[in-house]
Amino acid sequence: MEILRYVAFSTDPEGGNPAGVALDASGADDKVMLAAAAEVGYSETAFVVDSGDGPLDVRYFSPLAEVPFCGHATIATAVAHAERHGPGRLHLRTQAGPVTVTTDRAADGSLVATLVSVAPRTVPLEEADLAELLAILGWSAEDLDPALPPRVAFAGAWHPVIATASRDRLADLDYDMAALAALMARRDWTTIDLVLRESPTVFHARNPFPPGGVVEDPATGAAAAAFGGYLRELELVPTPATLTIHQGVDMGRPSTITVTVPTDPHSGIGVTGTAVRI
Repeated sequence: MEILRYVAFSTDPEGGNPAGVALDASGADDKVMLAAAAEVGYSETAFVVDSGDGPLDVRYFSPLAEVPFCGHATIATAVAHAERHGPGRLHLRTQAGPVTVTTDRAADGSLVATLVSVAPRTVPLEEADLAELLAILGWSAEDLDPALPPRVAFAGAWHPVIATASRDRLADLDYDMAALAALMARRDWTTIDLVLRESPTVFHARNPFPPGGVVEDPATGAAAAAFGGYLRELELVPTPATLTIHQGVDMGRPSTITVTVPTDPHSGIGVTGTAVRI
């Protein structure tokens, strides 16, 4: 099984979020895929199987466990597929549901991919969970931005959205990884989406990711899609909207994620980015 290595949401191999991509994982079982993802060592590796019935089956593994959906690995997979077979539209069958991803060539010749998530939704973040989460992060209630209330958002995977109005607070990420991993396992959360609003359509994000065996994810497409759905559901942006999310800056791996939020409350969220082979 050939595993390619890409960086998503950046044109610089030193930026963005690395992902493994196996364009043909036929015959690989769960143990093989998990072992391969652990050997690659990136936050996620995507494994593609063409079942011959149209959609491609895609599964995503971190070095520690399977995750239902991964945005940056989907972008990387689409670009890798386009480099071999040409740009176009792919229909993916993921554990989270059907996902469409389209690749096009930009004016400079680079490949750009846009995925459309499953229909997003949010649920309340219980007060006890919020208190425990803030304590683990070392945040206080005063650090929160009241204009962006805490919720748990979904667009293929679950992500608590916690917003601050302070760039210094966002920059100072230091938490108990074991304690956060335990809380996230109990609640089935994939990452924690820590966000800061710079302007009506520009945001900064950091995503702690203990379930993936890493302190932080430098670009999280699934969380970006969930966040777009959160903003729409809570009517925090006028729609349709195009948002820019900057992530990975504090890690030295700057990433740029473009999020398209349609007006229809039942529509999936668009997530666009580049990917380059490492």
